[in-house]
Amino acid sequence: MKDRPYTIFIAAGEASGDALGARLMSAMKAFDGREIEFHGIGGGLMEEQGVTSLFPMDELSVMGLIEILPRIRHLLKRISETADYIRKLEPDAVITIDSPGFAHQLAKKLGGTSFSKIHYVAPSVWAWKPGRVHKFKKHFDHLLALLPIEPPYFEAVGLPCHFVGHSVLESGADKGDGAGFRARQGLDEKAPVLCLLPGSRRGEITRLMPEFSKTIEGLNKIIPDLQVVLPTLPARLSMIREMTAEWEKPPIIVEGAAEKFDAMAASNVALAASGTVALELTLAHVPTVIAYRLSPLTHFIVRRLVKVDYAHLLNILMKREIVPERIQDDCQSAQLIADLRELLGEKGAEQTRALKPALEMLKAPEGNSPSKCAASVVFSILDNHIEKM
Repeated sequence: MKDRPYTIFIAAGEASGDALGARLMSAMKAFDGREIEFHGIGGGLMEEQGVTSLFPMDELSVMGLIEILPRIRHLLKRISETADYIRKLEPDAVITIDSPGFAHQLAKKLGGTSFSKIHYVAPSVWAWKPGRVHKFKKHFDHLLALLPIEPPYFEAVGLPCHFVGHSVLESGADKGDGAGFRARQGLDEKAPVLCLLPGSRRGEITRLMPEFSKTIEGLNKIIPDLQVVLPTLPARLSMIREMTAEWEKPPIIVEGAAEKFDAMAASNVALAASGTVALELTLAHVPTVIAYRLSPLTHFIVRRLVKVDYAHLLNILMKREIVPERIQDDCQSAQLIADLRELLGEKGAEQTRALKPALEMLKAPEGNSPSKCAASVVFSILDNHIEKM
């Protein structure tokens, strides 16, 4: 252990990474009473834990091979600024979280530095671009993996990789107060409620909401007492309000993680963008349909690179489509309506039961929480690095 506080630079590029970073920071601060000084890039959750973000994290939240092109110059500028800041700071470690494109370019800029470079959320080389194992081996010292299937891919090329469990398990998604939410919103306890989650990035919301809106319009004709709840981020609130302003039956729009999880607990079914939120819905025992759309050119390229058959992580782990996936041209309101109507019946309970084994696979080793396990690994890396100096 050190006789002065550890200096850690920690960086996330999107909302899910912000949550992951905040949990890791909290666990590190509680670990053996060690003193830590945090610097980095993050959103509101990481800022609550002590990071003053170098610039708005939202600037890094770009999804898609084509969508990134108009912003590439600005992103490269931000990467250079971040690398310059880190070199002057000389931290004990740099921890990058998810956002592999940004993380890799930043680590590349930090070549030749002596501090530990750790990446949290191993890139999905089992899904696409397996050659990335060599890039990460070249620029990182250690990876923290969310899935038990991931370490062998990186250890095969000599890059230490530790499975720490999936942090969604400590998100609180399984602790929502559905009855309380219905009471606050004046919803009948037996009324059918649909949770609509069109994503956190501006681009994915723009691409998904037109078809989601048609889906809700169609469902309202079939299920007149249906109520839609729409959790969103503060940064997307005005956008969501504008996109739903002309709905015949306005949705209940809520902000913040606590309200989101209460809304999930109150819901009978969900329609969501593919991503972490789909795992949260599984934890909350909400039968779900996932959907996604990319620009046509990005989708054309991605389909030729991806090596897995499914988009939902739990479908991948179970090797079959338990959660319906409506991607690109399959994301059509008629199909979504049919899927959601089925899940409001017995098929919804069947989905919930079938996903239980997959959730077990995400648990951290030895009964630890994922963030505590990750914090322990980080400090082990730091202590070993100090001993060698």
